[in-house]
Amino acid sequence: MFLAAVSTRPKKEYGQHFLRDPNILDVIGRLAELGPDDVVLEIGPGHGVLTRYLAAHVRHVHAVEIDRALEPELGDVGENVDVVFGDALRIELPQDATKLVANLPYNVATPLVVESLDGLPNLGLWCVMVQREVAERFFAEPGTKEYGAVSVLVQLAAERTGFHAVSRTVFRPSPNVDSALVAFRRTTLPANYARVKEVVTAGFAHRRKTLPNSVAQAGVASREEAADALAAIGRAAEIRAEALAPAEFVALAQGLG
Repeated sequence: MFLAAVSTRPKKEYGQHFLRDPNILDVIGRLAELGPDDVVLEIGPGHGVLTRYLAAHVRHVHAVEIDRALEPELGDVGENVDVVFGDALRIELPQDATKLVANLPYNVATPLVVESLDGLPNLGLWCVMVQREVAERFFAEPGTKEYGAVSVLVQLAAERTGFHAVSRTVFRPSPNVDSALVAFRRTTLPANYARVKEVVTAGFAHRRKTLPNSVAQAGVASREEAADALAAIGRAAEIRAEALAPAEFVALAQGLG
């Protein structure tokens, strides 16, 4: 069963792909482990298909939408829903949210997830629809081409609890890429997470450079300091960022102070 067509067209500049098949909702509900006490943050509600489903299963929903043209369609999504119009990367997001459940706009999915890891400390679980390659990148293994800064940061903050490939036909318009639902639960952030985040971002900024050179070019530490910190964890100065496991970045950041 598919939902009836609506008048508001998705906008390419916002990375919008609206849900049109309600059968996916129960899959989302299962992976998100929805409960009556949950306070859910939804980013990119679109026509409110998922929003209405969430409203019927949780205590409260914060829905953040950048597209003002969708305001008429989000006016009756539930009494326990507050809809805020704005850019989720620029506005202050609700700190009381316990779960992030969303069909994330493709063009901002990765930064939204990364910023929420430490920016929304009360989030205990994420269940997000993203491009499949992004979903796989979140929990990629060191040394693979998918492994990058986002892999390290997500894996230091959470563990994956679910994965579900999604057909292109559940969206309007059908995207040119495959999608997936990925769910992950918060673990414990390293005490020096802010410094780790800085080192990880710098380390992967220049993937063809050695880690000390990349860190030095970003101004995070000198090449010599990075080489010494690597030596302290048993790694050579010629190593590249993609070879280090997430836990090694924590030790590296500690060594760099």
